[in-house]
Amino acid sequence: MANLGEKLKQRRESLNLTQRQLAHELDVMITMVQNWEPGRHIPKLYPAQRKILCDLLNLTLEELAEWHI
Repeated sequence: MANLGEKLKQRRESLNLTQRQLAHELDVMITMVQNWEPGRHIPKLYPAQRKILCDLLNLTLEELAEWHI
């Protein structure tokens, strides 16, 4: 089973989003995204950022919660 970072990367790539685009939309540094995907850090997002992430990745908040973000 894929971990959180792997799921994030798979979904981002399937939607042809770059790490830079994701970081920009979430208003975080690209290094944060680069650390999330291999599992070095777990995303700590504000509610507004979670909503943006869901919109970008075509997820519901419930689906994102299942990823343990």
